[in-house]
Amino acid sequence: MNLAVFDTHSYDREALERVNHTEAFGHRLAFFEPRLSSETAPLAAGFPAVCVFVHDRLDAPALQALKQGGTRLIALRCAGFNNIDLAAAARLGIRVVRVPEYSPHAVAEHAMALLLALNRKLPRACARVRDGNFSLDGLVGFDLFGKTVGIIGTGKIGAAFARIARGFGCLLLAYDVHPDEALREETGLEYVPLERLWAESDIVSLHVPLFKETLHLVGEKTLSAMKPGALLI
Repeated sequence: MNLAVFDTHSYDREALERVNHTEAFGHRLAFFEPRLSSETAPLAAGFPAVCVFVHDRLDAPALQALKQGGTRLIALRCAGFNNIDLAAAARLGIRVVRVPEYSPHAVAEHAMALLLALNRKLPRACARVRDGNFSLDGLVGFDLFGKTVGIIGTGKIGAAFARIARGFGCLLLAYDVHPDEALREETGLEYVPLERLWAESDIVSLHVPLFKETLHLVGEKTLSAMKPGALLI
């Protein structure tokens, strides 16, 4: 199949070409650096399938242009699909597929890396050392051991983050519309109302998808309810 890949970076091209070759899929891949939009959609003319990422904009005009060029399939190389007009795609007869999930461990580990970097002021410390400044002023963090970590969303990623935080000796509070009792028994976390989680946590980590129910989850009210010096990941 001829496949047009938009918003391409070097790592995208390397990974896709490697898999296409080693798995002997035999697709003909054409890589485009521009993001897909109604203006760039004509680049996909003659391609029955396109591969896009989170920054590509597949609104109704872009989808119409793809349809006119012969595209029948849109493959999202991401889990989110808020950047595509699904109703318009269905009306035009264009099939849409997506990545079901990323590695939950990779995302959870990255969240912990962000927490450690924020707590220990690593970016600022790195910049100082490059300038020959080895002062510790303003760079002292705190021990994670014994601190209360609030986890909002305990799906696969939130659950993986809970296990990592437990390994650091943290106390775990959690909120989810669908509590995971097996995770509670495994990690000892406590499901609590959001108000209590915001108020009692030293660290709050968000692991929820973007829905209308989670839009603006963090705001003036929630931030003002947090402890002074608390960290938000």
